[in-house]
Order: sequence, then C-alpha cells, then structure tokens
Amino acid sequence: MTDELRPEYKRSDFGEIVRGKYANRIKAETNVVLLDPDIAEAFPNDEAVNKALRYLLEVAKTSTSLTQRSSGLR
Repeated sequence: MTDELRPEYKRSDFGEIVRGKYANRIKAETNVVLLDPDIAEAFPNDEAVNKALRYLLEVAKTSTSLTQRSSGLR
C-alpha cells in the first residue's frame, strides 16, 4: 500500500478510521425502499408507486369504515 498523503500530513494527525461509521445513521434517516424485481417491473417510476399506494390506503380506509359502520362500532 502506498502512502498517498502529502508530506505535510501525518497519518497520526487523523483519528481512528472506522469503516461504515455513519452507515446506521444514514440508514435510519433515509426512506429508500428496494422493490423486488417483479414489483419494480410493474411500476415505471416513483410516481406510479406512490399513486398505487395512495389508492390502496384509500381502499383500506373505505373498507374499514364500511365494516365499522355495518357492525355499529363507530
């Protein structure tokens, strides 16, 4: 391994090197979701995914409110 630091820098001037030091923080702060290939193939972009999920939420809310109304649980 060659030393790529400029002569005015010493390795000892820097702290301990920790691989992946910020990985958990970045993972917690992001909302990236990986889709399985067959699902990704069905949606051309993020707009299509969001539209489908919003529709699914509306259907779920509607069906839940219908179930609650019909059973008198409201």
